[in-house]
Amino acid sequence: MKKQPSNRMYNFPDADLYLQAMERLKYAKRDIQQFEQYGYGKDKLKAFAAMCQKFSALPSDDEVLGDQMLMTEKKNAAAEKLKSAIRSVMTRVAMKYGNRSGRYRKFGTAKMGDMTDAQLLFCGRRVARVARAQLDFLADVGVNENVIQKVTEACRLFENALNIQQDKIADRDIAVERRTEQGNKLYRELVVLCNIGKDIWAEKDPVKYENYTIYESNNEQKKARKARQEVDK
Repeated sequence: MKKQPSNRMYNFPDADLYLQAMERLKYAKRDIQQFEQYGYGKDKLKAFAAMCQKFSALPSDDEVLGDQMLMTEKKNAAAEKLKSAIRSVMTRVAMKYGNRSGRYRKFGTAKMGDMTDAQLLFCGRRVARVARAQLDFLADVGVNENVIQKVTEACRLFENALNIQQDKIADRDIAVERRTEQGNKLYRELVVLCNIGKDIWAEKDPVKYENYTIYESNNEQKKARKARQEVDK
């Protein structure tokens, strides 16, 4: 059964999650005596810190996307080389039969610029196959095994580049899933830690209570800070 994709439990960037977690960890260390009364002692804080570091070590989407884009560029370059090799054959075929003949049409290169990657790959293989079958008829216009081999080699390189690109797309999907899972795990533990902190200071110290408030956005944090400043006036 295919695994269902995970949904993020938090609505702010991963970098903000990490920073908020590290900030709350600092407050929890400050309040360690009170936290120990909830069974949340130094060992759990150490585990929470390790969770933060594990999350921060994951590659960002920009990193993985950059790799994917690089492989896409290489795939596109390989596609252009394949098209060039195909055109080299088809120019010769047109010289021999004309570009409106059935023999020309048999190569199946019409609208090559609009082909998908898969269609282009199949087109290249077909051109090599059909050209090889007609070598005796096309020899006088320069079609030989070397010309056909250029198409075959271009197909091989293009297919390889295409496979690598698809691997990078899959790698990105896996990285997103892993980062989401780790982020959710960290967020759940952050909520537990903050709930303890707020319970400790709910009736004792509003400033320290506020230390454990999780903000869904920087804007919310700014609003809360402004509200506190208004109260202090």
